Amino acid sequence: MATLARNYFNKGFNKYPGPFLARFTDAWRFESVRSGKSHLNLQALHERHGDIVRLGPNSLSFSNPDALKAIYGLNNRLTKISKGYVLQSLFGTQDQDYHMKLRRTVSNAFSMTSIVQYEPRVNDTVRIFLQRTEELFAKSEKRCNFIHWLQYFAFDVITEITYSRRVGFVDRYEDVDGIIAWLDKIFDYQAPVGQMPWLDKLFVKNPIRTALSKYGYIDNSSGTARFSRARMAERLSGTYKKDSMDLLTMFLKAQKENPDFFDDGRLLTMTTSIALAGSDTTAISLAGVFYFLLRNPRCYQKLNQEIDDAIITGLISDAEGIITWSDAQKLPYLHACIQETFRMHPAIGMILERLVPPQGMEICDQFIPGGTVVGCNPWVMHRRRDVFGEDIDTWRPERWLVNAADLRKMNEVMFQFGGGSRTCLGKHIAYLEMYKLIPSFLRRFQIKACSDEEWDLHTKWFVKPREFDVVLTVKKSTSSKERLQNSQ
Repeated sequence: MATLARNYFNKGFNKYPGPFLARFTDAWRFESVRSGKSHLNLQALHERHGDIVRLGPNSLSFSNPDALKAIYGLNNRLTKISKGYVLQSLFGTQDQDYHMKLRRTVSNAFSMTSIVQYEPRVNDTVRIFLQRTEELFAKSEKRCNFIHWLQYFAFDVITEITYSRRVGFVDRYEDVDGIIAWLDKIFDYQAPVGQMPWLDKLFVKNPIRTALSKYGYIDNSSGTARFSRARMAERLSGTYKKDSMDLLTMFLKAQKENPDFFDDGRLLTMTTSIALAGSDTTAISLAGVFYFLLRNPRCYQKLNQEIDDAIITGLISDAEGIITWSDAQKLPYLHACIQETFRMHPAIGMILERLVPPQGMEICDQFIPGGTVVGCNPWVMHRRRDVFGEDIDTWRPERWLVNAADLRKMNEVMFQFGGGSRTCLGKHIAYLEMYKLIPSFLRRFQIKACSDEEWDLHTKWFVKPREFDVVLTVKKSTSSKERLQNSQ
C-alpha cells in the first residue's frame, strides 16, 4: 500500500489526468501496448484530458506543439529511453555524447547529396520489383498481400543501398531466412516489455538464457546480421570488386578517418541497424499512400492525371518505366499525397520517450522534475485541430496545397521522423524510395482493393496493417506521342 501511495503522489503528478491504473503502476502502459491499439488509446486520452496526460507513476505524454521544441529541440540534452536497456547503435544508444559523435561520423553518408548518388541502386530494385509484380500478380490477377510485398521491396532497397547487394526478397518472393518474421516477433516482444523493463530481465536476460547464449546453445543473431557480416567480409577481404557508391563504401571512408572510434564492431552494428529500421517504416508509409488513394478514388484519379499530364507535356520522363527523383519533385500532388499520408498514418505509433535531466525543466509552462519520462506521439501531434483543421480524420492531400505560412505551421508539427538531434538519419532514403516507386508503380499498374473495410492496424512500435490485399492489372501502354494525340 505504501508503494501504491508513493506512486500515486510521485512528484505531485497526481494533479495530471490519465487512466486510473496508470497512477499506481506501469501495467496500464504494458497492457495498452500489448493490445496493439496504443496509438488509438493515446489519441482518446488526449482528446478527453488535453495537452498533458499521465501514463504511469513517472511518465507524462504531451500533445502541445510547444512540447516538441522543449523535449526534442536541438539544444536540449534529454536522454533517449531505449526499452529499458542500452543499445550502442545510432538508433538505440542512450548516451547523448556517443550518439552525437557517431552521428557526426556517418552523417555525410545520409546527406541528400549522397542519397541521390544511390539512385542507380534504387533503380535496380524498382526495375525488378515492377517486373516481378507483373509476373507474380498482374498477369494472373492473383491476390497480392501488398504490405508484405512492399516490405520485401523496402528491405531489398535498403540492403542494395547499403551493400550494393539485395537480400533477395523480391527476386525469390519469400521471406529470406525468416528475417521479416523475426522482426515482427522482436517488436511484438520489445514494445510491451519496454513499458516495464524489469520484465526483460525475467523473460530474456535471465542467467539461464544468458548462459545458453554464451555457450552457443541459443543463437540470438538475425538473418540480417548474418547477411551483413557476409557482405562486410566480402568488402574487407577484397573479393568484392564491383565499384559502387553505397553506404558501406561511405562508412569505410569514415572508418579510415576515425579508425579508433568507428571500428568494425560499430560498422557492423550500423549497417545491420539501418536494414532493420529502414524496411518496416518505409513499407508502412508506401502502403499508406496506396491505401488512402484506393479509399479516395477522386485523389487516385487526380494523381494519375498529374503523372500522365507531366509525361505527355514532357515535364517529366518515364524512361525505362521508372520516374527519376528529380522528376518526381515536379509533381506537387504526389508530394501532397505523401505528406498527408505521413500526417494520417505515421509509421511510428508510440511515444518517443526522453528522460528529463536531473535539474528538471519547463515544458508547456509546467515544471517537470528531473528523472521524469516525457514524450510526444506522432499520431497525437498530427491530429491537432488548431494546426490541421477540423477535418483531422479525413485524408485530404489538398491540405498541403496552401500558402507558405500555413505550410510552415503544419510542417513544424510533423513528427513522423522524430525531431531534434534524433531525427531519423534515413529519412532521405525513405523519401527517395517513395517518390520513385509510387509514380512508377501507378504508371504501370491499376490497383484495386480486395475489401472496402478499413484496414485493421496493429501497433507494436510501428503501426502496421494486419492485412492489405489488392488485385493488380497491367495498364495498356501507349507512347507519350500517342497519348498526346489522344488528348487533343
